[in-house]
Amino acid sequence: MEDVTNLPFRLIAKRIGGPGLMFTEFVSAMAIHYGAVKTFRKMRIDPAERPLGIQIFGGEPDVMAETARIAEEMGADIVDINMGCWVPKVCKTGSGAALLKDPELAEKIVRTVVSAVKVPVTVKVRAGWDYSLFAAPDLAKRFQDAGAQMLTLHARFAKQGFEGEADWRLIEQLREAVQVPLIGNGDVKTPDDAVRMFRETGCDGVMVGRAAISNPWALARIRCAITGEDQPPAPTLDERIEVALEHLRTMVTCEADAASYEDAVASSGHADAQLRACRALRGQIPLYIKGEFGASHVRDRLTKCSTVSEFADVLGEFRLSLESAPV
Repeated sequence: MEDVTNLPFRLIAKRIGGPGLMFTEFVSAMAIHYGAVKTFRKMRIDPAERPLGIQIFGGEPDVMAETARIAEEMGADIVDINMGCWVPKVCKTGSGAALLKDPELAEKIVRTVVSAVKVPVTVKVRAGWDYSLFAAPDLAKRFQDAGAQMLTLHARFAKQGFEGEADWRLIEQLREAVQVPLIGNGDVKTPDDAVRMFRETGCDGVMVGRAAISNPWALARIRCAITGEDQPPAPTLDERIEVALEHLRTMVTCEADAASYEDAVASSGHADAQLRACRALRGQIPLYIKGEFGASHVRDRLTKCSTVSEFADVLGEFRLSLESAPV
C-alpha cells in the first residue's frame, strides 16, 4: 500500500501483529532505472522484519528485471510483481492492472524477472480488468509456467477499485486452476473473515491490507484466529497513543536517514525530516484513536500537526479529556 507499508509501519506491524510475511510499498521500476533516490529508499530492509518481499511494478521486461536484481541485492527475500494496482497514473504507463489486458507482455515480464534473480518471484493480480472477463485463471497458469512461485489474488476487478464487495468465489476458482500457493486478498477485516476465507476458498494464506492501517493489533487477532492461539487483549488507549508516537518517531528517523530518533533530532536536517514525516502520517495518526469517544473532534487538529511535539500534545490532551469525563 503506497505511503502505508513503509519501513516504520512494517516494524510496528511485525512487532505487534507478527505476520508471517510482509511486502514493501510498490516500487517503480522506471524510477529505479533512472536512479530516483526517494524510490531507492523504499527498498530499505531491517533484519527484524524478515521475511520481506519487495514489490515492483512496470511495463518493460528488461527494466523490471533490472529492478528485481537490485531488490535482491538489497536483501529482498521475495520479489513480488504488482499487476493489481488500478490507479490511473499507474495503469496509463502500461503497468499494474493494465497488464491484465496484455497477457503476452505480462507473461514475458514474469519470465524475464524469474530469470534475473535467485529469490522466489511472486505475482499479485486482480481478477481481471473488468467484469467482462475473469482473466485470472489464464494469467495465473501463464505465470506459474513462467516460474512464479506464489500468486496473490485481490478478488475484485481492476475497474472496481475498492468499490463493492470482494468476490471470494474467484479465489476458490483460481485455487482449483493452479498448483502454486495462492494467497487470498480482499475484505479481510476481522479474525472471523480470515478463518472464513480459508474455509470457503481453500487458499493457502490470507493477505490483510487496509484493515491494518494504524491498527497492527488487527493483525495479531487475525494471526491468532488462524493459528488457534488465544486472542490477545484489546490495546488500551495509552498503548495506542504510545504506538502512534512511536510510528511518528520512527518515521522521522527514517526521513533523516539516522540510526536512532535521538540522532535524527540532533541532525542538521531534523526540521525538514520531521515535517516530511508528520505530513506523511497526518491521515494515519487519527486512526490510532478511531472509535474512542470524542476522537472525531480532534481529528482536524491532528491533520494539521507539523511536529512530533504537536501530535503528542493533542493526543495527550485527548487522553486527559477522557480521564476527566464524567462516567
